[in-house]
Amino acid sequence: MTICAGFDSYRASPADMRVITSDGQSMAAHSYVLASSSPVLERMIDAARRGWGAECTVRVLGVSADAFHAFVHFLYCSKVAPEEEEVVGAHGAQLLALAHAYRVGWLKRAAEAAVSARLTPDRAVDMLKLARLCDAPRLYLQCARLAAKDFAAVELSDGWRFARRHDAALELELLKLMEDADQRRQRWTREKAAQEACRQLGDAMASLDHIYPCDGAVACADAPPCTTAGCTCRGLQQLMRHFATCAKKTAPGGCARCKRMLQLFRLHASVCDRTDQTTCRVPLCR
Repeated sequence: MTICAGFDSYRASPADMRVITSDGQSMAAHSYVLASSSPVLERMIDAARRGWGAECTVRVLGVSADAFHAFVHFLYCSKVAPEEEEVVGAHGAQLLALAHAYRVGWLKRAAEAAVSARLTPDRAVDMLKLARLCDAPRLYLQCARLAAKDFAAVELSDGWRFARRHDAALELELLKLMEDADQRRQRWTREKAAQEACRQLGDAMASLDHIYPCDGAVACADAPPCTTAGCTCRGLQQLMRHFATCAKKTAPGGCARCKRMLQLFRLHASVCDRTDQTTCRVPLCR
């Protein structure tokens, strides 16, 4: 870890407090630096100080000494330098918990982004629970997306097996997230299919106007195939020729191709805005 200017500026002044971690290691620090960076640490320092100028001791439990050293380092620097992003990634989950517990917003956002970027299926369930406890919506959403995308790999993780045995609420929450994701995929598929159907219908209506122009030009329903670039009326011309000669369109059950053609004629008739419909050349428009 590189030494930032914050450490250099405080080296000359003596430390006035010590922080003891879960494994019993002790770390010297400056109380005014920690207190100015975290309102929670400020209250802890005020409660632990026995007199003006006296050294105080604060205990920080639940994280490794290396993770807390990184946490203090970033408090001194007041930022995460680009070359230190790997440090945030290495201790991302613990830094996220520390930044949330001690209310260091900028470090919490950096740790959340680092954990989200390095998320893997075997950690998705554990990080989902951490995101819920630490109020980290970006990480929560990333975990939910990964679980929905690769649930087969998530099922093999220790976090999923633990949730199934001991945390029914977390298991139910994860299953609900996957169900919601599946419903969203189905809705997107339906919407995409509807958009494609509307596009094809719009092309067919445009081709119908091309085949039966309203400007007095000769209709090209019986003309040779259209050679206009980008025009799609050739297939519609073939379908109309079939409609004109098909004997099954009046038979019981009818002809599926003729039914589609008749639906197109009905749609045209419902939207035709020509004031004098006797001039409209499209069949069955009147």
